[in-house]
Amino acid sequence: MNVVCYAQRLLNPFRGVINVVRYQSAEAVTMDGVHWDIYVANESLREGLKGKSQISDIRYGSWSEAAGLKRGPIYPSDDFKRMEVQGHIVYEYLRDHHHEVPFVFADRFELWLLDERKRPLALIHSVLGLDETRAEVSTQWRAGFAAEEHFKSAAAGEDNSAIALGNFINGQARGWQWIERDAAGGGTGLAGGKGAEARQAYAAESFPPRFLEPERYAAPFRELMADYLDWQAPWLLLLDTLTQESRRALELQARARAAEMVKQHRLYPAVADPAQIKAALVEMVLRDKQPEAKDKPNPSNSPFYIELSPAGGEYT
Repeated sequence: MNVVCYAQRLLNPFRGVINVVRYQSAEAVTMDGVHWDIYVANESLREGLKGKSQISDIRYGSWSEAAGLKRGPIYPSDDFKRMEVQGHIVYEYLRDHHHEVPFVFADRFELWLLDERKRPLALIHSVLGLDETRAEVSTQWRAGFAAEEHFKSAAAGEDNSAIALGNFINGQARGWQWIERDAAGGGTGLAGGKGAEARQAYAAESFPPRFLEPERYAAPFRELMADYLDWQAPWLLLLDTLTQESRRALELQARARAAEMVKQHRLYPAVADPAQIKAALVEMVLRDKQPEAKDKPNPSNSPFYIELSPAGGEYT
């Protein structure tokens, strides 16, 4: 039984990760390490078709340790019976191994904007396999709709902070390239980019560890970019490449956004100061006792995998 477990980042903008348990065409996914959604794709629909085609997933069900399995619709067909077997294998594996999250990141093919010195400027997409790098993808960096509504920085003056940042980053771009990252943190450029050379070697230190590098720029854009990264702190803590010092600083920033920190913390690969998470958990318990103070649901953090598709119109 070849069950594969991995994590993948949700990008442009970066707004979290999904952890996946996959067997053949069935997979279970989670964005919080607690609630899982299980889907099965009918791969037989691709038979006889040329090229890559999109098929819809069928919802096998949802699962959490507390609530158990809630089944999706059941269809009386031979195809569904085959998919039912695959979904059941994923479900059984999930019950025994769900506590092993976070899984290792597998999206090592990254699409970067490049600056005038051909350095990685901003990460805008990542995929699992080489074939996926051939798909058409936007090369415009986005701060996201949620940031346009909620992110504020004094460095932007009277302008919308998220839009100002996006305009600046895209204005700095002089090209783009897919880069295959290696185990040492460096990477090799792939053919087909713009303003970049195929097989270009990139040293590990040339990649911004938080996907943007404020220190490269002068005020006010340095401060604007730094403020945005502080705002992203609950998600950035999901990364497994942070230094202990960076993680501690991000935990302090994330503590100011307790709701987001609590949603993500089970998938943090490490914790520098457990007291910050404990304080956020206590705050959310107190909020739950005051219904009028509860956060409104944020569609950008939907646990449903179908809604996570970059073409799905999610609120990000």
